[in-house]
Amino acid sequence: MVTLGIENLLASPPAYLAGKRLALLCNQASTDRHLRHSRDLIMSAFPGQLTCLFTPQHGFFAEKQDNMIESEHMTDPVSGLPVFSLYGEVRRPTAAMYEHFDVLLVDIVDVGTRVYTFLYTLAYCLEEAARHGKKVVVLDRPNPVGGEAVEGNLLQDDCRSFVGLYSLPMRHGLTFGELARLLNVEYGIGADLEVVAMPGWQRRMLFPDTGLPWVFPSPNMPNPTTALVYPGQVIFEGTNISEGRGTSLPFELFGAPFLDWQTVLDSIQVPLPGCFLRPLAFEPTANKWAGQPCKGFQLHVTNPQAFLPYRTSLALLQAFMRCYPEQFALQSPPYEYEFERTPLDLILGDSKLRQQLAAGADICALERGWQPGIDGFSEMRQKYFLYQ
Repeated sequence: MVTLGIENLLASPPAYLAGKRLALLCNQASTDRHLRHSRDLIMSAFPGQLTCLFTPQHGFFAEKQDNMIESEHMTDPVSGLPVFSLYGEVRRPTAAMYEHFDVLLVDIVDVGTRVYTFLYTLAYCLEEAARHGKKVVVLDRPNPVGGEAVEGNLLQDDCRSFVGLYSLPMRHGLTFGELARLLNVEYGIGADLEVVAMPGWQRRMLFPDTGLPWVFPSPNMPNPTTALVYPGQVIFEGTNISEGRGTSLPFELFGAPFLDWQTVLDSIQVPLPGCFLRPLAFEPTANKWAGQPCKGFQLHVTNPQAFLPYRTSLALLQAFMRCYPEQFALQSPPYEYEFERTPLDLILGDSKLRQQLAAGADICALERGWQPGIDGFSEMRQKYFLYQ
């Protein structure tokens, strides 16, 4: 059985929290295995100590649908505490916010992908904690796509943004606590950081192996399968291909009105293990192509251990570029507060990759070119493992 960081904290409260004013970075998915919210658990275990809440992109209730849809500061209707939005007028917490507490507890569901912004909210909180002499305690949670597989190119300096601040691969294979440890040391943040670990979690585990209930951390992450395909399918946010927003299966469904199923399938030139592309049509109710029939696919993961989400979506992206040079298009800025750079480049983390794909580069050859960087990252990340 996997014991969550929040459950571990409550089972043996550390002495360093005694008498301290506490803040909690969370959203509605921050629950224990019985679906009790962490805010309520902390208020019960540390009476009178919780002074404020922080919340990342999509809002406290994960109700905001898309990028650059901001959340306001609010008062928590349950506790009456102030809730500071870190995806609104600021993305970096202010000195005034940090005056409310001594220790920041972080209990966030992450999805193991470089572009998921919760990671950068954590990084900014660590930086400001170092600046203001505050302690940060990350209550660890499972990486839903496991702790073994690492996939993709490392982020290049010219693509740094709020969907990529550090030289990480698209799929990093670390828990949120391990990520915090790595960033704090490797990028010189130097915050006073503790991680409350998860007894029972193993690196080979995907989310269904944990026995824990899934609670969606953002509105388009409805189930663990979404998380499994997301490290690849997120790239379609940077194109005019619908990534399935406005359907009940975001990121699993994708397509556009101009696609032809067989043309796309015949154009894929690399092996795509562990998945099946099932042709279908769908009609998004919102976002791209809203109200218009789209031809596309459902991406079924048939073997999660063999599945390569990034390769799969790059192969599809290349097929769309090759087969539909007139209809396929890139999304224009802004994207995640970047108003000039091409959104797809920011997501891919390498501005050369888009041109390489368009020029017909062999994706397996690209992967071999990335391998030295991945090997270096894989070796470095082991220093921060909490689970073997």
